[in-house]
Amino acid sequence: MSKLLDFEALAIFAKVVELRSFAATAAELALSTATVSKAVSRLEERLGARLFNRTSRRIALTDAGRTLAVRAARLLADGELAESEALAQSATPRGLVRLAVPMTFGTKVVAPLLPEFLAAYPEISIDLSLSDATVDLIGEGFDAAIRIATLPDSSLLARRLCGMPRYIVGAPAYFVRHGRPTHPLQLAGHRCLGYTYLSTPGVWHFSNAAGEQASVRPAGPLRVNNGEALLPTLIAGLGIGDLPEFICGEALACGQLEAVLADWSQSESGVYLVTPPGGPRPARVEVLMEFLATRLARRS
Repeated sequence: MSKLLDFEALAIFAKVVELRSFAATAAELALSTATVSKAVSRLEERLGARLFNRTSRRIALTDAGRTLAVRAARLLADGELAESEALAQSATPRGLVRLAVPMTFGTKVVAPLLPEFLAAYPEISIDLSLSDATVDLIGEGFDAAIRIATLPDSSLLARRLCGMPRYIVGAPAYFVRHGRPTHPLQLAGHRCLGYTYLSTPGVWHFSNAAGEQASVRPAGPLRVNNGEALLPTLIAGLGIGDLPEFICGEALACGQLEAVLADWSQSESGVYLVTPPGGPRPARVEVLMEFLATRLARRS
């Protein structure tokens, strides 16, 4: 005898007892009458006892059948209750969502949105992990992550939320001392501050509207694994940096930094929400994704 019970056969048996008919059971369960009959026969063979006395017009439980029927009915009821509770759990947004977000984007953009979300969904809690490193969603147990990049092909499901412009920036004082580059290749003669987690941190790639392309290997006195950490050195006039709008936007607006190479652009990047592949997502993850998609789309 196998260790695992034949729950399907027990459930079908309980339903036959309830409806007093193999044909009615087959109709309710969307099975063939033969499948229902085989399930009961499989259970009888396993138990070594006949469960029904059958004629062409009616069925009647045997003594063994009556004994088993009580427990099988309880098993079926418990299973139906467990399933309904699980469905209710998945349909009602509640529980923990583990979300990974780049450090500065998380503190400046995502975190300010969360009070509204948590007020709207009081049964959801969020574990917000802030790091510029690319996390392993599946291996580290995250439900979703926000990534700012030109995404490579992967098994993850990605949804683009908005664009994210990047700028080559420096302080006015830096450009007074060292001049303003007018072509990307001129960056080779400048102090370029680096960011570790660019898709190609050792090379900056550019293109213009005419289709011309250029690449340069930046070199300078500072390299960091969080883009915001470049701001003090850039504002102090000690180099040129490549930063996204959400990091350098305020410094550009107030004149602390200036953008150069306006006629050139780097490979288009965006803000993406990525999730592991698989079946339907829990309601708690789905509502957070829709909330973030709606709010962040306003940045486009």
